[in-house]
Order: sequence, then C-alpha cells, then structure tokens
Amino acid sequence: MTTSNPQAYDYIEKILGTWAQEPNNLWAVAFRVGLAILIAAFIGSERARKRHAAGLRTFILVGMTSVLAALCDDYMVTAMQVSVPFLSAAILICISTISGKTLLYTSRNQLRGLTTSVCLLTVAVMSLCLGLGMYTCALIGFLVILICMAILPMLESYMKGHSVQFELHLELKSRANLQDFIGAVREFGLHIDEIEINPAYANTGLGVYTVKVTIESEKLLKTQHEKIIEAVGALDSVGFVEEIF
Repeated sequence: MTTSNPQAYDYIEKILGTWAQEPNNLWAVAFRVGLAILIAAFIGSERARKRHAAGLRTFILVGMTSVLAALCDDYMVTAMQVSVPFLSAAILICISTISGKTLLYTSRNQLRGLTTSVCLLTVAVMSLCLGLGMYTCALIGFLVILICMAILPMLESYMKGHSVQFELHLELKSRANLQDFIGAVREFGLHIDEIEINPAYANTGLGVYTVKVTIESEKLLKTQHEKIIEAVGALDSVGFVEEIF
C-alpha cells in the first residue's frame, strides 16, 4: 500500500525523481490530484458530448475524491499504522453503487448508460492508483480507455452491421398485423428467434415489439442491416422499425 518503500516505486516514479515518490510531499500530492482530474476531465468531456447525465463535473469529482481517499489511506497506513485502507474500499463501494444508478432501459427496450457506468468505476480505480503513486498502472489504464473510445466503436459498429443476428424495435400499425408481419419477414429469408411486446407499451394497446431475428437466406448474408430494415419498414403492416444496438 505505501509508497515509502523503495521496492514499491514504479517506473514513472523513478523517472520523475524522489519528489514524486513521497506521498506527503506537497508537489507529489498536487501532481497526483492534477493527473486524476485531467484523466477524469478527458473521459467526462467525451461522455458529456454524447449528452450523458454523468458528464464533466461528475467524472472530475469522482477522480478527485478517489485520489484523495488513496492519499489519506496511504498516510494512515504509513504514519498511523492503520492496517485496512478503508477509505479506498468505501470509495469503490460508493462509486459502484452510483455507477449502477446510471443504467436504465429506454422505451425501446435498449439498455443505456452501461459505458458511462463502467467509465465511472474505471476513473475511480485509476485515481486510486495515482493516489498511491502507481503512475505506470494508471497510465496503462488510461491508454486502454483511449483505445476503447477511439478505435473499438468503429470495430463494434462494423461487426454489428455484418452480424447474422440482430434485434429490431418494431411498431406495427395494429396488433392484428403481427401475423402478416411474421409471414412477410419469413419470405425475406429471416428467421424470428424471439418476439415480445415492449414492456413500456404493454398496456397501451399499441403493437410495439422487440424482435430478434437471424438471417437465413444466403442472398441476405452479405446485405447490410440497413437495407434489410429498409425493406422491412416498407411493409404495409409496419409503422416504424429500427435496429437496436
């Protein structure tokens, strides 16, 4: 836990020098808090641009609180001989609870807030690492987040767009049109794996469904989902349809 043991120094600490290795050094504290705020601000601004509730302020506060908790725990372990880093543990429990509250299902049965929830917890853990002087660990974590946010979304989009299975949010003009829709979709070469009434519209009398389909026709295997959904949307029984990501 403590950073006062020379054996605990990481590579970046060695490069920065002794001032960065002492948790009670004013400059070391400022440096760790500053890094935590910068990392949190970067991730928070990305979430804010996508109009998520947990944005810039939330991430900065999570980062700052976590790094301060780690600094306090480090001091208590080294100076007061406290054996349990209870502040860091409490922070992880609190952030896990808060991040769980960011998850919600929309009216189209889509789970929202999962990435934001994970990012909040990740920022907390990285900030704890910074507070303990584990700069290398925090830097590696930050680089992984950059890759996840900058590169993986494009890869995920490509994979989802070419997958054999996908989900649809379907709004029929009438519930009586469900059988016609099923027959027409089968003629397209799609197999319906599951179809259920969207719970948000269960008691409204509207024909709104979540449909899981599998491409069976060889002719459709190389067809992008957008074109398949466009064909489904052209059916007389369909009022609106879109893919659920």
